[in-house]
Amino acid sequence: MTTRPSGRTSDALRHVVLEPHVARHAEGSCRIRMGNTEVLCTASVEARVPPFLRGSGQGWVTAEYGMLPRATHTRGDREAARGKQSGRTQEIQRLIGRSLRAVTDLKAMGEMSITLDCDVLTADGGTRCASITGAWVALHLAFRHCLSKNVIATMPLKDQVAAVSCGLWQGEAVLDLDYDEDSKAQADANFVLTGKGGLVEVQGTAEGEPFSEAQLLSLLGLARHGTGQLFRHQRAAVGIG
Repeated sequence: MTTRPSGRTSDALRHVVLEPHVARHAEGSCRIRMGNTEVLCTASVEARVPPFLRGSGQGWVTAEYGMLPRATHTRGDREAARGKQSGRTQEIQRLIGRSLRAVTDLKAMGEMSITLDCDVLTADGGTRCASITGAWVALHLAFRHCLSKNVIATMPLKDQVAAVSCGLWQGEAVLDLDYDEDSKAQADANFVLTGKGGLVEVQGTAEGEPFSEAQLLSLLGLARHGTGQLFRHQRAAVGIG
């Protein structure tokens, strides 16, 4: 078996902590740590929807994503100071929004919007996956808040959603890449899965030689194993069985 830089076995997640209720003013919040990657996820409720949904009786869930200047080894400029978001940032926040909408009954929300802000405090690989996993907790808590205020009648979440990265490290399929592995992997992929086993999104890239269908299925198997553990962490964070 290949020795990973972290010393983990091929099917081991990094240490995972999901801490709910960390932002005083947000209707829902969660700080997620996966190894050295740390993301603050907050959910904000607004009694309005985008113009294209007005009068539809349907709600909306969207996301914004950003990295603090010293989330990485060297300081990065704030995107607000540059006047525009990078393509990477736009791609990731759209992915987070799609992932959460995939498990939300938008009709059950009525005409209200929830924005998930995912701010990366420390980046060590897998920030988009951590954001999706933590944002689900923040969204669940925001909906629970709305239920307590009689803003909605039923819980709009239909399922859980979580994400994890997998890759080929020295020819072996491994789970939950940190930066040292991700930067040198022969292939890396991000899997967004639901609690019922559905696929929301798969992003995979070879970094040199193409990888095979058998290797892709091996990575998917690891992702199912890893998200199974993340689903348990999510349920514990929101206090459900």
